[in-house]
Amino acid sequence: MTEKVYLENPYLRQLEARIVEKKYDNNKYYLKTNKTIFYPNLAGGQPGDKGTINGIEVLEVYEDGDDIIHVLGENIHSDRVKMAIDWNTRFDYMQQHSGQHLLSSVFYKLFNGETIGFYIGKEYVYIDVNIPKISDEEIEKVESFANKIVFSNFSIKTYVVEKEDMDKIPVRKDPNINSNIRIVEIDEIDFSPCCGTHVRSTGEIGLIKIRKVESYKGNIRVEFVCGHRALKDYSWKSNYIKDISNMLSIKDKDVKKRVEKLYEEKENLEKENRKLREKIYEYEARSLLDEGKNYGGIKIIIKKFPDKNIKDIQNISNILKDHENVISLLAIENEENNQFVIVRNKALNINLKYIFNKVLKKTDIKGGGNESLVQGSCSKNNLEQVFNIFYDEIIKTLNL
Repeated sequence: MTEKVYLENPYLRQLEARIVEKKYDNNKYYLKTNKTIFYPNLAGGQPGDKGTINGIEVLEVYEDGDDIIHVLGENIHSDRVKMAIDWNTRFDYMQQHSGQHLLSSVFYKLFNGETIGFYIGKEYVYIDVNIPKISDEEIEKVESFANKIVFSNFSIKTYVVEKEDMDKIPVRKDPNINSNIRIVEIDEIDFSPCCGTHVRSTGEIGLIKIRKVESYKGNIRVEFVCGHRALKDYSWKSNYIKDISNMLSIKDKDVKKRVEKLYEEKENLEKENRKLREKIYEYEARSLLDEGKNYGGIKIIIKKFPDKNIKDIQNISNILKDHENVISLLAIENEENNQFVIVRNKALNINLKYIFNKVLKKTDIKGGGNESLVQGSCSKNNLEQVFNIFYDEIIKTLNL
């Protein structure tokens, strides 16, 4: 059994140990040592430590029963080793994990909300709380209460108890083991069974900041950061606000109101722009109707545009299809992919989908549609041929 020194002293950064078993598999070395300071990955939901053994990077650390396995990409030619963990990573996980205990405790105390899920990501931490919904005011209350406990600098301690003594401890959740149950206690505020690494006091957690709350499978998912992550989160947001306030030449506290006003102005401009574009589409559709050729009372319009997008020709096609006995073949002709839209008036007895499938057998196109509308794409050099085939098939079908 590997002695888990990280549980006794999570602040220990280096340790001398002895290799008791070594295996080689798939170009990797798997070391089992008599003791370790490396926390195994996702034990109790906490990510594993980073670091080195005899200067060689540890690729992964995981539990194997009562043992801890260290995975390396290079061999170690000695049974005596010196372990060194990345302290910044370790302390970050200690801050986040202790902060999670504290935040979960506050949700439980204020709203009887139990934490049913927990995850420490690379940037943010998440807990799932079995509350169906919560207001912004209530979230502010949770955050304020949690930070008051942080600033009060209550002690955090760990100890081991047996199953028969559990009824003496007001744990927030029941343990999933029956012996050697490790308890993490926040100075009579919270008691939780846990095998993770934690800071010595709530003050070391640093600021707890709830970033986002959203509904998740009938519960709420709370995204938050603690300590150095909270500082980093504040820093980039502060820089953004500063840059935006400088850009708008206003005070940082007035940024929100100014952005709201700019957004409202943008919405109004877009609304006016849509109306203007609709008028342009109508004008262009009328112009195309004048250019179209009549074949036995049916007007066929063929037009290639070099300066429009697919939405433009779709809108023009929608106007044209409302005109009686009209078939339009519109395309975008540019240096890259050429797109086309072919539409008929609903009164015409012609199946454009059927024609599309016939064209598909004769030349290289992509797309699809239905009886009254088809659209697709083809190469630049192929557009002329595609339209010629479509035109010939339409003429044949209409017996013109």
